[in-house]
Amino acid sequence: MSMMYSGSLAPFAVLMWPLLLGLVPIVPRWRANALRLLPFAPLPALGFAIAGAPGSVEIPDLLLGVQLGTRPDTALLLGMTALVWTVAGWYAAQVMERGQAAGLFASFWCLTLAGNLGVFLAADIVTFYIAFAAVSLAAWPMVIHDRTRAALAAGRVYITLAVVGEAALLSGLMIGAAAAADLQISTVRAAFADAPFGTVGVGLLIAGFGIKAGMVPLHIWLPLAHPAAPVAGSAVLSGAIVKAGLIGMVLLVPEETGWRSMLIVLGLLGAFGAAIWGLSQQNPKAVLAYSTVSQMGLLLVLVGAGSQGVAYAALHHGLAKAALFLCVGMMMLATSAAQRRAVVGLAGLVALSVAGLPLTGGALAKLAGKLGIGEMLSLAITLSSVTTTLVLGWFLICLGRVSAKPQQTPHWGGLFSVVMVLGVLALILPWVLWPGAVDVPRDYVWHPSNMLEGLWPVLAGLGAVALVQRLKLPAYPPGDLLRLFGKHKLRPAFQLPVGNHGARRTKRPALRLLLKVKDAERALLHWPFAGSTLMGLALVLAAFVWIAT
Repeated sequence: MSMMYSGSLAPFAVLMWPLLLGLVPIVPRWRANALRLLPFAPLPALGFAIAGAPGSVEIPDLLLGVQLGTRPDTALLLGMTALVWTVAGWYAAQVMERGQAAGLFASFWCLTLAGNLGVFLAADIVTFYIAFAAVSLAAWPMVIHDRTRAALAAGRVYITLAVVGEAALLSGLMIGAAAAADLQISTVRAAFADAPFGTVGVGLLIAGFGIKAGMVPLHIWLPLAHPAAPVAGSAVLSGAIVKAGLIGMVLLVPEETGWRSMLIVLGLLGAFGAAIWGLSQQNPKAVLAYSTVSQMGLLLVLVGAGSQGVAYAALHHGLAKAALFLCVGMMMLATSAAQRRAVVGLAGLVALSVAGLPLTGGALAKLAGKLGIGEMLSLAITLSSVTTTLVLGWFLICLGRVSAKPQQTPHWGGLFSVVMVLGVLALILPWVLWPGAVDVPRDYVWHPSNMLEGLWPVLAGLGAVALVQRLKLPAYPPGDLLRLFGKHKLRPAFQLPVGNHGARRTKRPALRLLLKVKDAERALLHWPFAGSTLMGLALVLAAFVWIAT
């Protein structure tokens, strides 16, 4: 056994456990209750992160040689991801309906989780690419789970961009790998400097990672998918899955390239533009989606500027944004005034933390991110707190308008307590982790200039919220660029089979199958993204052939 691998199997077990749980719905009698397993799938990863993410492993006979390892920030990102998936999984297990569809949801949930964890542990580009493909493509069934018209339309945009992103990522990795001495991530990253078409390769990587990270103008899937997905799916999409694109930027985009400057420009555009556009939304989940684009823009600015606080800031954002999405779900289930006040109160505290109110976890995250990035960028991040406060204040207004289901949810208080734990962790965990994650003393947080720098933008943002509340804001459906340019109607290209075919109903299975194929063919002929999708699928297929040979 010792000849089959070297190192510790702990990182491998972190990935294998959710994959094994994802196989449970294969057994028909277990399928309906598979949702109950979701809170347990991330627990090995959470324990591994709490232990400091110790150990690495190399399995030379698996794929092209799987290498899993940890970096200084692995424990932060892995722990945040595991916490978000655990609480969101608990919410899904308590709220979502049981049945055959739930089993399918649970399987893809576990596969997506394994990919999400894998991008933080992968040390070679083959393992990284497979994990990234899992977290991208396997999330599609979560987006379309409800099978509504909006969900299918959002799923079409999501899967199209996901496939395009995978094709771009694969092409970029192959350019770097061709010039590298081995397939380790650090070696491939260094090889781009001297690789033929190295600049093109880095650009392709940024496109692939930028789609997943919600980077403007590649963010268009995010405001569509978040409102359409179930609440638990929205929580992991915004809190954890988008961080896969962020870690890709950190690991594979060379620091000395001019692309880093582009990340700063596009990050700032997203940070301010998406927050302002969020004011045109009425659905609180859509408002949060644009807030995610905004916050991811700030994180991309930190990546471009070479900040050492990217993972620390990403940890806070992941916990806080997942808690806010789950608050929307709790408001939908609340049936008393006291319950609704509790949800708005928790959401308000977490929103103030995201805005950077002094002494909250978000304030610490901003201070850590601004260390060493220059005065101009530091000022831009400070100013962004105004628009963050504004868009999240608008979110609270929209949250208060959410109507509840007519029936009382069993154990509402227990479920809310779990969501509250996630929100409280967003407030206090950055305090706990500061000494090991940031190189300056904790007293830095209490400096009067830092306190004032965090306070005045929040106060200005609250004043803007009071003003906006009196105005009649324009209301637009999610989709921004798709609607502004090209007037895309976002209607589903095809309908999943959910019932009979009316006049075309027939008892002959072969004829029914032929009719479905013809329907799909007709839809593809009129689908504007069909060509790019088929090209992307061809590139992905070519990649697997290349890997296998």
